[in-house]
Amino acid sequence: MIVTLLISVLIISAIAAALALLLVIAEYFFANYGQCTLTINKEKNVTVEGGSSLLSALASQKIFIPSACGGKGTCGLCKVKVLDGAGPLLPTEEPYLSQEEIKTSFRLSCQVKVRKDLKIEIPEELFNIKQYNCKCEEIRDLIHDIKLFRFRLVEPSDIKYIPGQFMQLLAPAYEKSKEDVYRAYSIASDPADKSIIDFIIRLVPGGICTTYCFNYLKVGDEAKMNGPYGQFRLTDTDAEMIWIAGGSGIAPFVSMLYHMKNTGSRRKTTFYFGANKTKELFLLDEMKQFEQELPNFKFVPVVYKPDENEKWNGETGLVTEAAARNNKNLADTEGCLCGSPGLINASIKVLKELGMKEEKIFYDKFA
Repeated sequence: MIVTLLISVLIISAIAAALALLLVIAEYFFANYGQCTLTINKEKNVTVEGGSSLLSALASQKIFIPSACGGKGTCGLCKVKVLDGAGPLLPTEEPYLSQEEIKTSFRLSCQVKVRKDLKIEIPEELFNIKQYNCKCEEIRDLIHDIKLFRFRLVEPSDIKYIPGQFMQLLAPAYEKSKEDVYRAYSIASDPADKSIIDFIIRLVPGGICTTYCFNYLKVGDEAKMNGPYGQFRLTDTDAEMIWIAGGSGIAPFVSMLYHMKNTGSRRKTTFYFGANKTKELFLLDEMKQFEQELPNFKFVPVVYKPDENEKWNGETGLVTEAAARNNKNLADTEGCLCGSPGLINASIKVLKELGMKEEKIFYDKFA
């Protein structure tokens, strides 16, 4: 009886999967939505070819919506109000939208397909986002799977951004990707040099954009990016700060440190930076230089498990454990975090246990 039931379930599942596949194939080859009109903020009309996502359709009109995941529906950043024409809310959108957002017609633009005319609302500041043509000027190995990529802006030739913000870098179609793909990377350069954008990028196995950057992008190649985006930044207070990051999560903090140096900041700041092994630590000389130039800045590298034959006298264990060991009462302190969701969530928990107010914890969570 059980075997018969299992076989029936498998057959039904197979039929459902086959039908879904047929629908996708049919839509890909036969659906022709023609030209559709996007009415933006009740006053701007643009005509786009139907069939793509709203995120892509807007990008084709040089209107760039932030999307850290490149349109995969996993970051929840590309929210816009769709007042008419979007169809029902998809299950892929629900986890990223609050009940209030759902009631007020917010959707994930990467999940909304343009099949007919749409009426949408987007923040006015997004019209100020620009696309930049640039040239790769330097590629520097930091550790085995993290590189620094430096781009010089060509057109426009300069940019103004707030340290902590990110850009979306274009990985053009290549043999492992049949279409152009954007991915978000935090800016790691000195904001005083308005002609340069640095990224610190970790290789993601199978990642479309990181594979392109590591294996195909060469010094001298042209590139495109758009931005800047994001609300992660230093506050205007003089409150003491605790920073926590690991790996490529160091990127926005490098830009922040340049800004603090440029403005003569004396703000007390401790930066806990985690790595699994000592060989995975990088930018140590640069951090020492910042310590010399910023009188109240301290860099604390934390190695989870040093090799037995290494002479490591620094902090060990989880980076959050090191932060907990070295702090008692953080009620008047602010936190800045950057990294994976796991690191962010663990750091928030520790900082709150040490008395830090949740509204004083700011973070950039990688998608």
